[in-house]
Amino acid sequence: MHERAARREHTIRDEDVAESQLATRRANFRCIAFRDPVDGVEHLALVLGSASEDVLVRVHSECLTGDVFGALRCECGDQLRLALDRIADEGSGVLVYLRGQEGRGIGLVAKVRTQVLQDSRGLDTVDSATALGYPVDTRDYGPAARLFRRLGVRSVRLLSNNPDKVRALETSGIAVVRRVPLLAPASEHNVGYLTAKRDRLAHDLPHIGAHVLE
Repeated sequence: MHERAARREHTIRDEDVAESQLATRRANFRCIAFRDPVDGVEHLALVLGSASEDVLVRVHSECLTGDVFGALRCECGDQLRLALDRIADEGSGVLVYLRGQEGRGIGLVAKVRTQVLQDSRGLDTVDSATALGYPVDTRDYGPAARLFRRLGVRSVRLLSNNPDKVRALETSGIAVVRRVPLLAPASEHNVGYLTAKRDRLAHDLPHIGAHVLE
């Protein structure tokens, strides 16, 4: 009872939502901007079609360097584009873009500082964060769960390689009926990063073990 009451209290308010159409190269999406009642951050969702059960979704954490500038040291931009392609191909789905979660939640300045250690000392994405006193992952998927409830989405097929994201959404009351792999190509620029995500953060990346650098 207490859990349901808390969810009602944290419902996204109508006055904190704006919606328009967004024509892209892939599809014509409903573009929903919303201010989350808990973190106060403005996030964005792209919605295609309509469904309430087993909806194909991607919950994508902001990565300015990868998403906007095409940085090669991570696979974030590739995953964003792949997810939009998958949703467009299916003809329905939701992509939630969570802002303010740069660098797994430590922020842009901190993320760049960790990259300095990765380049200068050869530390991986985990050790470079902890060496500077930053947490490894503080992302909160609650805003996505609250947006799904507002849309009437009851169960999802989650485009992700991260089992922790499945557990986080389920804890927030969203049933994940299946985790759908979202495997971006590995390269000489990101294979170390992907290997650390596989070995240190338990991401499911089976293609990394078989990857041979060209």
